[in-house]
Amino acid sequence: MPRILLAEDDDSLRGFLARALERAGYEVTACADGEEAAAVLDQDWNLLLTDIVMPGMDGIELARQAAVLHPGLRIMFITGFAAVALAASDQAPPGAKVLSKPIHLREIVSEVERMIAA
Repeated sequence: MPRILLAEDDDSLRGFLARALERAGYEVTACADGEEAAAVLDQDWNLLLTDIVMPGMDGIELARQAAVLHPGLRIMFITGFAAVALAASDQAPPGAKVLSKPIHLREIVSEVERMIAA
């Protein structure tokens, strides 16, 4: 079963995302912020799904740390800030995908399926 590390500071969105991905057949570890997610980066993951703007460690820094530990890790960002999304594409590890909020859960699940299958 593919494993997803999810970092999202919005409690309700984190819960919705985790449940949707679990229903789609993924094992999801949901973290409330970048520091919590960074603490489990040493485990094996198929995908990092992270918000960009979070208190403390942001999603870009989390993705950089993840890419160092797992060079082939697939990374997907979600953000509600268009300007942040544009900047993220310049700062993110190669191959990372950026999705803008609001986004339908079905669309996120489809994008996750595409990335993991790639």
